[in-house]
Amino acid sequence: MLSVCDVHSRYGRIEVLHGISLEVAQGEVVVVIGANGAGKTTLMRAISGVQAISSGDMTFDGKALAGVPAHRRVGLGVSQVPEGRQIFGPLSVEDNLRLGAWSRRPQDVTDAARLDWVFDAFPVLKQRRHLQAGGLSGGQQQMLAIGRAMMSQPKLLLLDEPSMGLAPLIVAHIFATLRELKRTGMTMLLVEQNANAALALADRAYVLETGKIELDGPAHAIAADPRVREAYLGR
Repeated sequence: MLSVCDVHSRYGRIEVLHGISLEVAQGEVVVVIGANGAGKTTLMRAISGVQAISSGDMTFDGKALAGVPAHRRVGLGVSQVPEGRQIFGPLSVEDNLRLGAWSRRPQDVTDAARLDWVFDAFPVLKQRRHLQAGGLSGGQQQMLAIGRAMMSQPKLLLLDEPSMGLAPLIVAHIFATLRELKRTGMTMLLVEQNANAALALADRAYVLETGKIELDGPAHAIAADPRVREAYLGR
């Protein structure tokens, strides 16, 4: 479904991604783990079209992504849950969610069905649907960010550090929701510092270090690798 081939990306004269190649097949959950500053967020931004690439190729569903702006990638089926949530604080919870379906206009009954799905997954959002999103707790805002992405009915869901800064109970709820999405066949690419939870969820994994893929393979094999266990799993 997604193919990233020899992608380079830079901020000014500083290159952050040094020839990244990875694949995500339909129905897979793939995780990218790595230390702070490894280039994980830059990779996700490049796939979603927010960050330019300087060379390399990316295809999604057989279509080249070169030159396709971020908002049109959402229309193709690529939706990102960004690091830091980036919800629209002054707007209501429900308005944030409805904005997530903007690329699917003209709206139809599927919008209502998708909204019901979000409220079933995160009942607290239904309780607060008419309140300003900026007044939500950090965990509730993360739920809202995931719900907003799901409103676009993505074929590929990109999640950048969904557990960052959240209490353990909220993290457990977030990952339970991701497991349910996996069960329904949702294709996901996940960047996550909580390597234990991410590898338990994923089918395959990549280890990113200083802008390069250093290791990849089945998630269970990556989790068992002594280098990964020492560096990322605390074992």
